[in-house]
Amino acid sequence: MTLMEFFGCTLIAFGPALSMFAITVARDPIRIIILITAAFFWLLALLLSSILWFAAVPLRKELAFGVVFSVFFQEAFRYLFYKILRKAEVGLKKVTEVGSDGASVSTSRTTLSYVAGLGFGIMSGVFSLLNVLADATGPGTVGLHGGSPYFFITSALTTQAFVLLHTFWGVVSFHALDHGRWPLVGFVLGCHLTASTLTLLNPKGLYVASLVPIYLLLVISGALAFHAAGGRAHSLWAFLRCSRRKDSATVPSDS
Repeated sequence: MTLMEFFGCTLIAFGPALSMFAITVARDPIRIIILITAAFFWLLALLLSSILWFAAVPLRKELAFGVVFSVFFQEAFRYLFYKILRKAEVGLKKVTEVGSDGASVSTSRTTLSYVAGLGFGIMSGVFSLLNVLADATGPGTVGLHGGSPYFFITSALTTQAFVLLHTFWGVVSFHALDHGRWPLVGFVLGCHLTASTLTLLNPKGLYVASLVPIYLLLVISGALAFHAAGGRAHSLWAFLRCSRRKDSATVPSDS
């Protein structure tokens, strides 16, 4: 039973990210390199925020302090990674590798921001859920130490949300920095702070109070990322209508 729970929570948390990686990243070496580099930058942000937390002895017991400064470090390193990518853009344009879609990967800024955000999200999710998944494989660990039986599923759903949020934030923040739209940069920072501080409700067992707002932020961030990538409501509606027509055309008739 615990093994089933382990695989279930793993697929909930990382299933969407693994699908996105397999479909949009895995076939292109440049995207893989950018994703790994972005994940490394997230690790550097975690390292520096951990050093600050360890150095601030009086505030070590204040979890909110560590959460807030971790968010600031992550966003600072996202900005630093953005600057490095833009500096390297001239070199990337000289690369003749062609993606699976037939377009030069190096010329697509939206693609680079998406891959960078996905790298941030995957590494964030791995570090937030790895220990929880390790405990899930043990005997009788549902609701550790007599806690809520919803602990693991809540952790998996929260991780899934943050993986996708980081992906959306990458697209939105890079687009905002390219066009000088500082309110959008502030939105990403504020949204990250809000979502992270909402997780402080989980130790109190207030899972619904944290999950519902986080997924609302996910929807809003996804809509902004869709718009930043050039998507529009009419194009989305046209795509949905086309998909419905294809589905209806494949249904066999009774005659």
